Amino acid sequence: MASAAFLHLSSSSFAISFKSSRHFSPQAIFHSRKLSFMVKSSTSVDYSAPSKSPSISKRSPDSWKWKFDGNSVNIHFEKFEKDGPIDQPRKNILMVPTISDVSTVEEWRIVAEEIVGKNVGINWSATIVDWPGLGYSDRPKLDYNADVMEKFLVDFVSSPDSPISSSAADNEYVVFGGGHAATIAVRATKNGFLKPKAIAAVAPTWAGPLPIVFGKDSNMENRYGLLRGTLRAPAVGWMMYNVLVSNEKAIQSQYKSHVYADPENVTPDIIESRYALTKRKGARYVPAAFLTGLLDPVNSREEFVELFAGLEGKLPVLVMSTSSSPKRSKAEMEALRGAKGVSKFVEVPGALLPQEEYPKVVAEELYTFLLENFEPKA
Repeated sequence: MASAAFLHLSSSSFAISFKSSRHFSPQAIFHSRKLSFMVKSSTSVDYSAPSKSPSISKRSPDSWKWKFDGNSVNIHFEKFEKDGPIDQPRKNILMVPTISDVSTVEEWRIVAEEIVGKNVGINWSATIVDWPGLGYSDRPKLDYNADVMEKFLVDFVSSPDSPISSSAADNEYVVFGGGHAATIAVRATKNGFLKPKAIAAVAPTWAGPLPIVFGKDSNMENRYGLLRGTLRAPAVGWMMYNVLVSNEKAIQSQYKSHVYADPENVTPDIIESRYALTKRKGARYVPAAFLTGLLDPVNSREEFVELFAGLEGKLPVLVMSTSSSPKRSKAEMEALRGAKGVSKFVEVPGALLPQEEYPKVVAEELYTFLLENFEPKA
């Protein structure tokens, strides 16, 4: 997500106007037929207690050290589990936030509580993790790109000291991701680096705010590079970042215009929380990469669809589109309707962050997906 702005960079004689737009075998249970549904609901953002939760233990905050390129990066994560005696092994849901200027574990909290709080069937736990450079994780000045983010996700799952190592060792985990996070998880799975039992892609995207509007030809790539370099620079970078991203009016504008479907759901508390994230040390480095397309896991709609096709028959894949996403983003989501590798396609209320704006609707759809693929049949 990027705020609307008009940027002049005289050194390259151009001006850019931009607006951004989860012992059962799922393979044995999995049906290859394609399912597509529309979900209609008036449910809006609700940060109250989950509707059907018994006692849940949330271990938060917690951190894990990611070793990368000579750096030791503190990674923030939160775990959700039922309290009380455990009469069966847990299965873990890894929830990964949408990559954006203001990405945070907070967007998945209610969904995690809703699903973990279900008092029937499999004993699900959930782990939400912040990306390096975003949320409450450290934000070192790395050369962020899609490969770096994919390596992080793979390392978080597969490292011996991973917070989900017990479930990952037996591949007893599923991945729920939003936006670019979903597509990066699909790519890592297609390439064999991740081996989840299922994937849910919530409002999946592949193009950053500028590339989805202006494309990725060589001329534009040169301009993106100049903008990216400027944003990463010590002094002028902060100044430009404060204009484009790190101000409350810009954040409120993007939330009301394309992040949320209903502007009335954008509360002062949300804006204040997201604004605080943009003021953390090193906050501008990942947004500089995301805005200019360096975090894009593919380069075209054809590659996007091919990624999902690569999972055909291998594991259940849910794609969750939204009714009010921006036109260009919506077109990319719709390209996955009936596509190979997509075992179920649903549409829910919302725009680019339905898991935050309509968490109970999203949680219900995700839990239904889990029931269909993992719960024992009567």
